[in-house]
Amino acid sequence: MKLGEVGRLRGELSEFVADVFGSLPRRDQRRWGECYLRGLKLDGRRKSVQPMVERLPDGNMQALKQFVNQSPWDPLPVRRRIAQLLSEVLAPEVWVIDNVSFPKCGQASAGVVRQYCGALGNRANCQVAVSVYAATDAASCPLQWQLRLPREWTDEPDRCGRAGVPDDMVHQEKWRLALDLLDTLAEWQLKAPVVVADAGYGVSTAFQIGLEERGLSYVLALSGKEVAHLEEVEPHQPSYGGLGPPTLPRYGTSPRAVSGLVAVADAGRFTEVTWRQGSKGATSRFTVLAIRPAGKQSLAAAQEAGGGRKRWDGVLPTRTLLVERPDGQDAPTGYWISNLPATTPVEDPVRGAKMRWRIEHDYRELKHDLGRTTSRAALGAAGTTTSPWSPPPRPSSPSGGVTQKPHAGLTLYQVLDTLQDLLRCWTGTCTTCGRPLTTRRSRART
Repeated sequence: MKLGEVGRLRGELSEFVADVFGSLPRRDQRRWGECYLRGLKLDGRRKSVQPMVERLPDGNMQALKQFVNQSPWDPLPVRRRIAQLLSEVLAPEVWVIDNVSFPKCGQASAGVVRQYCGALGNRANCQVAVSVYAATDAASCPLQWQLRLPREWTDEPDRCGRAGVPDDMVHQEKWRLALDLLDTLAEWQLKAPVVVADAGYGVSTAFQIGLEERGLSYVLALSGKEVAHLEEVEPHQPSYGGLGPPTLPRYGTSPRAVSGLVAVADAGRFTEVTWRQGSKGATSRFTVLAIRPAGKQSLAAAQEAGGGRKRWDGVLPTRTLLVERPDGQDAPTGYWISNLPATTPVEDPVRGAKMRWRIEHDYRELKHDLGRTTSRAALGAAGTTTSPWSPPPRPSSPSGGVTQKPHAGLTLYQVLDTLQDLLRCWTGTCTTCGRPLTTRRSRART
């Protein structure tokens, strides 16, 4: 890399960091914030302070530890600015709610318990954070996140204190944390185009209701065991026998599991939909059904919305059930519930339902190529010396799909590879070879 290129990239990176860390009150905080960011981007498996200092040309152990562990600055304005900048650049099609797990060996890190660990695929000691990602078919980036504290932690204030957990942190279900994150993003003047989540959130009627109360559209995965009526099934008014309270409207048949309702959709109703271009053929067969969710929570919510149990007309609200049954399969392989308008083309909920692949894809590539899952800074609460409210290990990934579009730009890893020269030569001397950076003319003379 030529000296002029280093100077240009350095100016652009410094401008970005000054914008993002503009809320930090002191100049030294902003300086070490920039240094810390460069350390995260430099090649190296370990991203804790000590190995980071060894790679940085201007690293200082004491100053960086002070910035990370003790320096009093509010991270929310920093997150807010990053979320705003990335949303403008990315123009997301959906927001994906996801769980991020961090395997741990000990018990001292905030929120660590033995639970299901998605990173390992089984139960293990780990931390779990709930996160909201902006995503398109070509890229994703985290907008907001929160570490989840299990009851084993909130029931032991002394343990929380030793791990640096703020006093106001309480145990919350994941779906409640997700709604809180969406509320925070709304305060930042950001609104989800469509909310997408897996069945861990989709099975929660309370979560669906919370999204609807916030005026948000959603496409949420289901397990197939949730019960519902078909839209055409209507309640009837039983005759009153004259004794006891008046009878209420009721459905003549019991609700069925959504997997059973799909039996009414013959093979001719499934249509082929392509949701992503590429050589791997992102194509499958889908159908949509209009249903009335009929679980206990759905019934209680409908009664409350109808003015109470005695005033309710007995009609459950209609939602759209999206079903996937790939060609050659005897049974469906996926179910999603959505509150998108009935006139929405089937391609739209399909693209939303399948957009989670981008998050999973980016995380796998990030884990494989960058080793970021071992980063104390990226994991957050990776030890008692690191803030437990740091970002999860999935930054934006501009890597494209299988087929690159013309002028698609650099992938994430090409960008990071290009930045290595800049980061190693930040002070004008290469930390790898120890030589000063020279221009092309001076090299020609030698």
